[in-house]
Amino acid sequence: MKAIFVAPTRPNVGLTSTALGIVRALERSGLRVGFCKPVAQDYSATDRSVHFAREVGRIAVPDPIPLGRAENLLSEGQEDDLMEEVMRVYQLAAEGADVVVVEGLALGAANAYAARLNAEMARNLEALTVLVTTLQGSTPKEVADQMELMLPSFGERVVGYILNYAPPAEETYTSKLRTRKKILADAKLAQLGVIPLNPDLTAPRVSDVAAHLGATVVNAGEMATRRVSKTFVAARSVPQIVSLFTPGALVITSGDRDDVVMAVSLAHLSGVPLAGLVLTWNYLPEEPIQRLCRSALTSELPVLMVESDTYTTATRLAQMDRQIPLDDLGRVERVLDYVADKLDTAPLKARLQTPEERRMTPPAFRYELIKRASAARKRIVLPEGDEPRTVKAAVICHEKGIARCVLLAKPDSVHAVAEAQGVTLPSSLQIIDPDEVRERYVGPMVELRKHKGLTEPQALQQLEDTVVLGTMMLALDEVDGLVSGAVHTTANTVRPALQLIKTAPGVKLVSSVFFMLMPEQVLVYGDCAINPDPDAEELADIAIQSADSAAAFGITPRVAMISYSTGTSGAGEDVEKVARATAIARARRPDLVIDGPMQYDAASVESVGRQKAPGSPVAGRATVFIFPDLNTGNTTYKAVQRSAGVVSVGPMLQGLRKPVNDLSRGALVDDIVYTIALTAIQADRGAAGSGKL
Repeated sequence: MKAIFVAPTRPNVGLTSTALGIVRALERSGLRVGFCKPVAQDYSATDRSVHFAREVGRIAVPDPIPLGRAENLLSEGQEDDLMEEVMRVYQLAAEGADVVVVEGLALGAANAYAARLNAEMARNLEALTVLVTTLQGSTPKEVADQMELMLPSFGERVVGYILNYAPPAEETYTSKLRTRKKILADAKLAQLGVIPLNPDLTAPRVSDVAAHLGATVVNAGEMATRRVSKTFVAARSVPQIVSLFTPGALVITSGDRDDVVMAVSLAHLSGVPLAGLVLTWNYLPEEPIQRLCRSALTSELPVLMVESDTYTTATRLAQMDRQIPLDDLGRVERVLDYVADKLDTAPLKARLQTPEERRMTPPAFRYELIKRASAARKRIVLPEGDEPRTVKAAVICHEKGIARCVLLAKPDSVHAVAEAQGVTLPSSLQIIDPDEVRERYVGPMVELRKHKGLTEPQALQQLEDTVVLGTMMLALDEVDGLVSGAVHTTANTVRPALQLIKTAPGVKLVSSVFFMLMPEQVLVYGDCAINPDPDAEELADIAIQSADSAAAFGITPRVAMISYSTGTSGAGEDVEKVARATAIARARRPDLVIDGPMQYDAASVESVGRQKAPGSPVAGRATVFIFPDLNTGNTTYKAVQRSAGVVSVGPMLQGLRKPVNDLSRGALVDDIVYTIALTAIQADRGAAGSGKL
């Protein structure tokens, strides 16, 4: 699925008509096109773009995020949460579509954040971007400068630009177009369309004029269908203005100008399709004039009356908002056809058809995580059931439907923690008192550990540890997964799992990965939590497990085996271990893209990768980083996490028969929520027999 993000370069570029025109043009080429406006343009109940897409385009468009909510999230520094909601809206629009056209926010004085937010949405959606601009009120050089300033924000995914409201005068238009092309020549932007200004498409209905003026309708006639292409004030004598009585003209005159009223009536009866007549000063013609002109003034010709004087009325009309009213669907239909006719979609289609590897952006990762976990509806036990962060996370998971959490703790203790945290516990959130259930797990635990000579008193003593108790619940399939570690060490969490759950068939060791939510994409780090000093065979296993985990969560695995040396540039026992592990992993899984030994900068920075490892399919593009030992991996992940302010999700354990996941003791509430979601997805994949994670 690909997205096309439509972004304005300045205010008043006709963003809605252009975005929906792109939809129509792509539909004509046979594509199934979705549409969404992730964030509503204003505070009104109905977003115009969404309304017209539904009513005219007949597209199932999801509701946008209310502008007030988006602004609140931005003001509170919760842009990540906003991007997750943007992803949700996009995914709804993408159902059943080949491509989704995403309309950004129009720019204006009231939303200074819009340009930055548009760039963030486009980046996180991995969208191709189309810039929309106009020459109205700007020189060609100014337009080119505006686009040039925007290019760094949207990156290399800008496909081209559309020039809207081009000057209608042939000579002026050609001259400006030629100048503009020269200025933009170095930008290598495709010109996707030039849309000349068409006054016929900006013509409001007489009924719109009546609403704007608050006019009294003397005669409705065809006011719902007749359109005003021009207005003029009948201030001179009839012979001087009669030439202005043309189709679509709205005549404004004082109600006591009998000569003008009669002239308008005569023009109408002669077949001139005037838009209508506006009588000012709240004054109707004298009865004899009305009687004489009755056949015209009571026919199809709309007649309005206003209290204001003629000059004020004309001024108010000049200030009329030219936005298309929500009920003027006929005008929208004509506008979209007109825009679509002027567009060249070939460059767009060429980019759409070009295979492009999808980068998993942090908002997309988080959205997919929550979506898949919610669909799985798994039961996850939390042995640290009265730990404050854990209680909050369980409530969030319950409210969002991420998982059915089970808190292992004294109910009174959980309620006290919730009250202290200002959290309301849902009545359906399950709390299990360990003291009430512990003894029934003694027999099953002795059976599982009889080869080690475990006795009932020993089992009962070990079950005092809620992590062991929760692990037994998992071993007996009473829950689908376990998450612990907010106050326990990694060893406390992993040891019971190795003893009671054991590894999956064919797996020799348990390892871990962190999902590192970098600004541009999600990377996988392994092993940063379990194996202190794996040998080459074990390191190869970790690489394969981590690659499979990355793929399971939508990340294309390109595995870099990290070392202090790239290729053969260095020597030493540690480098040789990584080289052997790379060869073993390649031999076991020739389908995976794996390279090493490789320094971190060569793996992650494209320019460095080209220099240090030319021709490598991984260098500069790695998505999975395998560290040679726990010292390197744990130090690196924490350095990146803390220094760069990167969210890390995990560690997620790999290789167990059932999912058990450890938390960092510095985990935030959100970290726990995402780890619960990871665990639910692992449980779902395990239940489906989908392989090892």
